[in-house]
Amino acid sequence: MSIDTILAFAMICLLLVVSPGPNGVLILKTVPMYGKKSGISNLFGILTATYVHGALSFFGLSAIVLSSATLFLIIKIIGAVYLAFLGIKSLLLAIKSKKTETLKNEIIEKQQLKGKSTAGSIGEGFLTQLLNPKVSMFYLAAFPQLIDFQNAAILDIAVLVSIHSMTTFLWFIPFIFLLGKSSKVFQSNTLQRFVQSFTGIVFLFFSYKILTAESKS
Repeated sequence: MSIDTILAFAMICLLLVVSPGPNGVLILKTVPMYGKKSGISNLFGILTATYVHGALSFFGLSAIVLSSATLFLIIKIIGAVYLAFLGIKSLLLAIKSKKTETLKNEIIEKQQLKGKSTAGSIGEGFLTQLLNPKVSMFYLAAFPQLIDFQNAAILDIAVLVSIHSMTTFLWFIPFIFLLGKSSKVFQSNTLQRFVQSFTGIVFLFFSYKILTAESKS
C-alpha cells in the first residue's frame, strides 16, 4: 500500500468524521445529560464499531451485501429504525424534562442513572457507528477498493482502520471536553429540552434520509 493511498484515505476519513452525522449528535445529547465519562464511553463504542466495519469488510461482507439488493435494503432499514429510535427517545426525554418539577430533582435522577450508564453508552456508540449510513456505505462500497486482498490485506486494513479510528478520536475528544466544560450552561432546563429536542429531530431526519434514499433506488 503506497503512501499516496494512506494520505488520500486519511483525508477522506477527516472529511467523513467532521461532516455532521449521527455520532456527533449522539455525543451532543449524551455529554450534557450524563457527563464526559458517558461521552467517552460513547466514543469507545464508536471506535470499536469502526474496527468491526474493517473486519466485516475483510471477511467479505461488503461483496455479499453489494451483491444482494435485499440484504443491503435490510441493513439500511435497520440503521434507519435505530436512528429513529434514538430520535424518539430524545424527544420523549425532552417532554419528560418539561414535566419535571425542579431542576434539582432532574439532576439527582441523572446522577443516579450515571453509575449504570457506561455499558449503555458504549452500546449506543457502538450501534450508532455500526449502523451509521455514511460509514456503512464507505466500508461497503469504497473501502474494499483500497485493499489489495492478495497482498497483506490484514495489515492494510489494520493500518487504514486505525487511521480512521485515530481521526475519530482526535476529533471527538476535544468536542467531549468542550461540552463537559460547558456543563453549567447545559444545566438550564430550557436549554436541555432544546438540545434533546434538536438531537431527536436530527436523528429522525437522518432516519428519513436513509429510508427516502432507499426508496428512490
